[in-house]
Amino acid sequence: MDNFASILDYHSAQRPESVAVVQDERHLTVRELHRRVNELAAGLTALGVGRGDIVGLLLYNRPEFLELVYAVNRIGAVFLPLNYRLSEDEWQYILDHSRARVIVTEPEFVPAVDRIATVLTGLDHRVRVAGGAATPGWTGYEDLLARHRGAVVAPVDVEPGDLQRLMYTSGTTSRPKGVCITYANLQAKNLAHIVHFGLTAADTTLVCGPLYHVGGLDMPALGVLYAGGKVVLQRKFDAEGVLGAIQEQRVTNLWLAPAMVNSVLEVPDRESYDTTSVRFVLGGGEKTPEPVLRRVMTAFPNAWFADAYGLTETVSGDTFLDREHCLSKLGSVGRPVPHTRVRIVDDAGRDAPAGELGEITLRGPKVFVGYWRDEKATAAALKDGWFHTGDIGHVDEDGFLYIDDRKKDMIVSGGENIATPEVERVLYEHPAVLEAAVVGLAHPRWGEVPRAFVVFRPGTKAEAEELREFCQARLAKFKVPARFDVVDALPRTPSGKVLKRNLRDLPTEVQA
Repeated sequence: MDNFASILDYHSAQRPESVAVVQDERHLTVRELHRRVNELAAGLTALGVGRGDIVGLLLYNRPEFLELVYAVNRIGAVFLPLNYRLSEDEWQYILDHSRARVIVTEPEFVPAVDRIATVLTGLDHRVRVAGGAATPGWTGYEDLLARHRGAVVAPVDVEPGDLQRLMYTSGTTSRPKGVCITYANLQAKNLAHIVHFGLTAADTTLVCGPLYHVGGLDMPALGVLYAGGKVVLQRKFDAEGVLGAIQEQRVTNLWLAPAMVNSVLEVPDRESYDTTSVRFVLGGGEKTPEPVLRRVMTAFPNAWFADAYGLTETVSGDTFLDREHCLSKLGSVGRPVPHTRVRIVDDAGRDAPAGELGEITLRGPKVFVGYWRDEKATAAALKDGWFHTGDIGHVDEDGFLYIDDRKKDMIVSGGENIATPEVERVLYEHPAVLEAAVVGLAHPRWGEVPRAFVVFRPGTKAEAEELREFCQARLAKFKVPARFDVVDALPRTPSGKVLKRNLRDLPTEVQA
C-alpha cells in the first residue's frame, strides 16, 4: 500500500506554489512543506527513528505538527499526538505505555518533559520546536532540518494494517487506551469524507480545535490536504479569531465542538464578519438544540451544520447529517459515510427494529484494529467484525441515526472526553477518601463538568479545596471536579455497582 505521506509528492509536482498551511503570517507552499518534510524525515532517521517507532507530539496547533505527521509516516514510524491539557502523570503514563522513543514539544512543556524523562528509560530523544538557544539534552527542530538541508527521503512502502498513528482515548477505564489507527483506516476516512463533502483543492479548512484530537486533525483537515486544499491553523481556539480567519482566508469548512459553537455565536460583533465562504460546519459531541442550530445557519448563511457521530476508534466522522435533512431530521446525526455500516443491537446482539434503542455498532475499513497492548479491551470492543461503541442510539425508518445516551460513565466537557474512572482513581489515592464516584454536572459553558461524591474514612475529613488541590496535582485541569459532595454511602445495585443515575439526580447543596 502506498504511504499516506506520498500524497505530498504528488501535490508538490502538480501544484508546488499553492499554499498548503497558514498560521498567522506563516504561509507554507506545497513545495516548501514538501522540502521541510523531507529534511525532517532525514533528521529523524539520523536520530535512529525507523519503521514502527513511536514519536510523541506534545504541541499546540502549529505547522510543525503537520510536518511531523508527514515526516514520521514517510519513514514508516508512528506518530502519537499528546493532549497538551493533560497532567505530567498522564503524559508519563502514555509515553511509557506506548514505548515512545522520541518526543517533540515546545518551550512551555520542556520543564515537564525533563521531569518525566528521568523515569522514561525508553525515551531516547527530546526535540524542541523554537525557543532560542539549545538546551542540554535537547535537539533543536530547526537545527535538525538544517543539518539535512536538501535531503530527499523516499516514502517507505507500508502494508494496509501498518500503524499510521497511536491516539490515546479516555475510554471508560482508569487509564487511557491507545487506539491503533492504520494506513487503511486513514485512507478509508479521507476518501469517505472527500466523497461525502465533495472536497477538492479549492477547499480551505480552519483548524481551531486541537490537532491532538480527531476533530481537529481529521474533520476534515487531513482529507482536505489529501485533496490538495489548504489548512489554516489557529494556535488555540479563539472565537473572534475564528471569524477573522474565515473572513481573511475565505474558509470553506471547519469543525466546532459544542462549546466552541456557543462561543462563536456569542461574539458581540459577529454580524460584521463575512462568513459567506463557509459551505459546511462540522459538529458533534452532543445533541445540538434547534435554537442553536438555527443561529449557526444564520451565522453562516451559505452553510449547513453537519451534525456528526464518530469516535477516535473510527478516525472520526462515521455519520453526518446532510444539507437536505438539516431541519427535517433535527436531532439526528445523519446517515453513514461510504463503506461504513451502522447496526443497532440489543443485549443479545440481535438487530433492533427501527425506532428502538440499542447499542451502536460499526463496521467498515475506517474501524480501528485494536487497542495498543490491551488484548482484553480489544476483544471486548471488536466482536465478529463489529465495533461495539458502548453508545446507545436508534435509527429511524429512513436509516438516520440518533444518539440517545453516551458511553457509560463518560463526561463530555467542552468537547473533551472525561472517563470518570480516571478521576475516581485519583480520589481513591487521597488518604481520607473511602469511596468515590464521579458524574457529570450541567454547565452553561462547557456542557458538563465533573462532580465528585466522596465517602470519608471513619474519623477523617477533607475540605473541598484540599481535594481539589490533590486532583489538580494529578489530573488535567478540565478533569478536576467542579464540586465535591459528601455522602454517607454511595447508592449501589445488589451486585455492588454504583448507581450513578441516582447520584446525578441528587441536589447540589451539600459540599465538602
